[in-house]
Amino acid sequence: MTRAPIVVHRPSLLGGRRVTVHSSGRDEILGTAYSDHDLVVFLEGAGVAEPEAVLDDPQWVEWRGGHAHEFHAA
Repeated sequence: MTRAPIVVHRPSLLGGRRVTVHSSGRDEILGTAYSDHDLVVFLEGAGVAEPEAVLDDPQWVEWRGGHAHEFHAA
């Protein structure tokens, strides 16, 4: 099984979660999301069609080090 192309990393000590996308054999940092809205904006910018629909799809998005959709400080 291949990994999801989008990774939402563990919450930082200050809040927010780094978001990366794996494309063309490398990981690219899209930014730090502080909400689902931020995440959707990043995914739209990365060319994901209907980003709201993939947030809970483990084939698209891997949530690491915390519960999905939680962005508060660790």
